[in-house]
Amino acid sequence: MVTAKDIKSLRNRTGAGMLDCKKALNENNGNIEGAIDWLREKGISKAAKKSGRAATEGTVASYLHAGGKIGVLVEINAETDFVVRTDAFQALVSDIAMHIAAAAPEYVTREEVPEDVIAREKAVQLARVIEEGKPAAIAEKIVAGRMGKFYSEICLMDQIFVKDDKLTVSQMLGEAVGTIGENIQIRRFARFVLGEGLEKKVDDFAAEVAATANLDN
Repeated sequence: MVTAKDIKSLRNRTGAGMLDCKKALNENNGNIEGAIDWLREKGISKAAKKSGRAATEGTVASYLHAGGKIGVLVEINAETDFVVRTDAFQALVSDIAMHIAAAAPEYVTREEVPEDVIAREKAVQLARVIEEGKPAAIAEKIVAGRMGKFYSEICLMDQIFVKDDKLTVSQMLGEAVGTIGENIQIRRFARFVLGEGLEKKVDDFAAEVAATANLDN
């Protein structure tokens, strides 16, 4: 059964009219993701239409977490400087930066993941499937499912949003586009953890000293 809450949620995420949202949900048995695709296919979703527009304005924001032990820099773009200066956009930027600090993504989207990283993970998951004795006929489907989980762990847009576990970051951003009224894109980010990598450098230095000592002897 399609509820008013479902219709409102779909409207917020797509910017489509109430009647279109209701029809989309009815056509997809109440499934919101299916309804979003239906609206996009019909050319009704405003968020989808905005995605092709140039986002050349924006901001680089910083965020400090855990008493300054984790820091984030993130660049988020919009279409106009007017929107960038709004409270809604600034709140969105703050939420995304906080999410990056908490969830530690490695890439913005799946498309940024290097091919060698993807190939290595697929090989690992295929070996797991074989080890588990799963039928060869469904091995590829199982691996594909596990790759989806892999992406959801390392790709910002696929991660579950830390402030709402019913939405991915991509879905949350889609809602923001519908509400704010402009194309918004997360371009890049950097995440810093205090002391990260120092232990390895110390170990490498110690190994180098030991090797030099052995040569001298």
